[in-house]
Amino acid sequence: QVQLVESGGGLVQAGGSLRLSCAASGNFFSINTMGWYRQAPGKQRELVAIFISSGSTNYADSVKGRFTLSIDNAKNTVYLDLNSLKPEDTAVYYCTADIFRDHLQYRYWGQGTQVTVSS
Repeated sequence: QVQLVESGGGLVQAGGSLRLSCAASGNFFSINTMGWYRQAPGKQRELVAIFISSGSTNYADSVKGRFTLSIDNAKNTVYLDLNSLKPEDTAVYYCTADIFRDHLQYRYWGQGTQVTVSS
């Protein structure tokens, strides 16, 4: 069984910062991608940032220059540093990973963590 365990999030004023973390645990062979999506009320879930095993990191245009995704391969953990937060960043943030196990790739999701930015 594979689990993505998230931490971080909370309430912050506009212009502030937060750090989210997500750790993958369980029995698996490798991680192909790992990152974060978010979903605001009444909106579709959207990509925030994702790390690809080839070494590249993709960011949504709306967060470029403000959010930074980093990965600790030894701990199977990704960190998302959210800086210069805006009220429109308010959403539930979901960790996601494409993980190889039993010769197949599966997509996993965390339970979600709330980020609220007050104006």
